[in-house]
Amino acid sequence: MKIEIKEISHPVFNLKDVRLFIKRIDKLHPFVSGNKFFKLKYNLLECERKGHHTLLTFGGAYSNHIAASAFIAKSKGLKSIGIIRGEECLPLNHTLRFALKNGMKLHYVSRSNYKKKNTANFLESLKIKFGDFYLIPEGGTNEFAIQGSEEIIEPIDYQDYICCPVGTGGTIAGIINISNSKQIVIGFPAIKGFEQLQRDINSWTNSTNYKLINDYVGGGYAKINNELVEFINKFNATHNISLDAIYNGKMFMGIMDLIGKDYFPKGSSILAIHTGGLQANQGMTERLGVSLPLE
Repeated sequence: MKIEIKEISHPVFNLKDVRLFIKRIDKLHPFVSGNKFFKLKYNLLECERKGHHTLLTFGGAYSNHIAASAFIAKSKGLKSIGIIRGEECLPLNHTLRFALKNGMKLHYVSRSNYKKKNTANFLESLKIKFGDFYLIPEGGTNEFAIQGSEEIIEPIDYQDYICCPVGTGGTIAGIINISNSKQIVIGFPAIKGFEQLQRDINSWTNSTNYKLINDYVGGGYAKINNELVEFINKFNATHNISLDAIYNGKMFMGIMDLIGKDYFPKGSSILAIHTGGLQANQGMTERLGVSLPLE
């Protein structure tokens, strides 16, 4: 499996003596793109090994994981159930319409109950309601997802810094595990809750060669502003690379800002992992009336 790596240019890179490469895992699959391709890989093998016929998982209304899980379950002849954070809001956005189209049964829970998603009582109530299923946690993050995420980085990825967006923390944990001791992995969280995220990542990796930079979260998950929208559209016009507004847009805006602020030493090379998720832009444009790249 060959993954495209593209170096992009910018006057500030020459000024700061920094090189920026983008690893396009977003191009691996049209519907199971980016990190979801890796996070679901071994979960599906485990589901098959255990003989389950239904996947159940969790996510928000714009969740890339929900969309990817629905598609891949249908392609494998499996049923799927999505436990969606918050009340149903009609008309459904693009993400949830796509999930329904691919056969996913959507079950909405209040935000307060959603916080109980990992408790034994809540999971038992789901088993009573839906019967037997293979459970994939929110964002797909578990030991199988981390195993898959370790395959994102290859021996040819020599760069000094590896950057990736962070949601539940599984992708960056796998990248940290497989990176070498001379590399520094930088995570750009897209959600609030920095301390819990730090604890979760530390539970999945023993390595310490990573940092989380929490300065580009903005208003939080699925919260965007005009500055971010303008950055995404300018980046697309300049480099012909589309970014989503929830994860990768925030990361690349952070990387560009940090380069300008001399965060990276002269002579540094940076590998940014484009984790996909462009499907969420459709729903964001519908809800907010903003202009974002859709393909």
